[in-house]
Amino acid sequence: QVQLVESGGRLVHTGDSLRLSCAASGRTLRDYGMGWFRQASGKEREFVAAISWSGGRTYYADSLKGRFTISRDDAKNTVFLQVNNLEPEDTAKYYCAADRQDIRVRVGRVEYWGLGTLVTVSS
Repeated sequence: QVQLVESGGRLVHTGDSLRLSCAASGRTLRDYGMGWFRQASGKEREFVAAISWSGGRTYYADSLKGRFTISRDDAKNTVFLQVNNLEPEDTAKYYCAADRQDIRVRVGRVEYWGLGTLVTVSS
């Protein structure tokens, strides 16, 4: 079992930056592809970014390229999402995901989900 706990979400203003963290416990993340998804109120959960188990490959939603950066620190069993130049449209709950198969992370069919951290961007 892998437990994922997201943190770092808070109320920010347009143009601000945030770094979200996803800390894992139970197993090492070295064998897992990791991803971030988000869900705004009244909308479906959408893919944000993913990183391969090796850390060698990263993937981003086309509409979010350039402002989001995913990274991982396996020594700390943690995955990060750096978000720059936040916009009100980024307001959502952000979820961390993990799966042993990288492709499953990118399509959201993962073995493990965190409970999410809320990001609110005011204009």
